[in-house]
Amino acid sequence: MTDMKTQQHQHIAELARTLGHAHRLNLLEQIAAGELAVEQLAQQCELSVANASQHLQHLRRAGFVQTRRDGKRVFYRLSPGPIPQVLAALGQLAAFNRAAIRELMSDSVSAPEHLEAISREELLERLQDHSVTLLDVRPAEEFAQGHLPGAINIPFTELQQRLGELPASHEVVAYCRGPWCVFSRDAVTALKAGGFRARHYLQGVEQWPGLLQD
Repeated sequence: MTDMKTQQHQHIAELARTLGHAHRLNLLEQIAAGELAVEQLAQQCELSVANASQHLQHLRRAGFVQTRRDGKRVFYRLSPGPIPQVLAALGQLAAFNRAAIRELMSDSVSAPEHLEAISREELLERLQDHSVTLLDVRPAEEFAQGHLPGAINIPFTELQQRLGELPASHEVVAYCRGPWCVFSRDAVTALKAGGFRARHYLQGVEQWPGLLQD
């Protein structure tokens, strides 16, 4: 059962990787409205025909689209299956994340004492003089794949039980995936409730070059 579940997750990951490009999502959105030729898709997505064809081949190999040839022209249509629902769900998730970011930014203006973010420049200075503890509150698996230099990992779900592992003399800067990830904000709340001086790094790992890997 474990092997079967792993294989299933690997297949899902491969599908997700195929969708992990803005041009491919745009192409699928156009094709969802009806069958179109490569030239039409390239024009509507503002791509060269060669570039559009390359992305379409990735989508075809992953089973998202099917082709039909009419003379020299190749037409694309969606493959059978819940592909429109997948695209709609991704759109809903993106809208949810954008709303979360807007709420987070609004909090920083209306209630800055609750947010207290630290800039990248200040964080670098504080790390150099060893006056801050950098706390990664993502799951251990994500931490192992890459993390900010000098960070320690305590997943947010374990933070309350592991506060004793943090030096009380240092200010703690918590971070997670990026601006839309609320773990770092919630971690700051938990840290302050535990008597720590705490802020969070809003950008998280998304915009930090040269992540360390274990």
